[in-house]
Amino acid sequence: MINVNLLSVSNLPKLNKLRKLELSDNRISSGLEVLAERTPNLTHLNLSGNKIKDINTLEPLKKLPNLHSLDLFNCEVTMLINYRESVFSLLPQLTYLDGFDADDEEAPDSDPEADGDGPEDEYENGEEGEEENDGDEEDDLDEEVIDDEEDEDDDLEGEEEEDGDEEDEADDDLPRGEKRKRNLEDEGEEDPEDEEDDEDD
Repeated sequence: MINVNLLSVSNLPKLNKLRKLELSDNRISSGLEVLAERTPNLTHLNLSGNKIKDINTLEPLKKLPNLHSLDLFNCEVTMLINYRESVFSLLPQLTYLDGFDADDEEAPDSDPEADGDGPEDEYENGEEGEEENDGDEEDDLDEEVIDDEEDEDDDLEGEEEEDGDEEDEADDDLPRGEKRKRNLEDEGEEDPEDEEDDEDD
């Protein structure tokens, strides 16, 4: 709910499982006790750019035991003397205030659990990767089968050509008259000499 001109969070529904709430660039100045009542498991709260002026306004957040990160950028409260020390003292459960811890160490870019990049997502990605690899293996097998079939076809064609060449060579070895006679028999015609013999008979 960023930059929607909210004056309060009094109408926020009960969200027991909500962990990260973005309320930046609104006009909220008080009423944070509603968050403790309706979002009890909140871990990240962004109130930057709101009208929070006093440290005491943040006191209801003490009832959020899991709150680890709070952002108050561009709120007037950040101009107070000892602002950071006061907030960390008021909310001991906090790890990061405005992106830095109590020792001024910067917070990591993202929290895996809050962003949904936990072990479950990694497991799902792993499964997808395995399925893709299986698909690649099947494609490789299909290509090998096709190559084998093409090689077999080439072998068969080669054998047929060799058989034809052998027959031609066998015909060349025959005497001229026998070769002509054999060709006539193959074509279903009779030898003219045989026809003359039949006429004499």
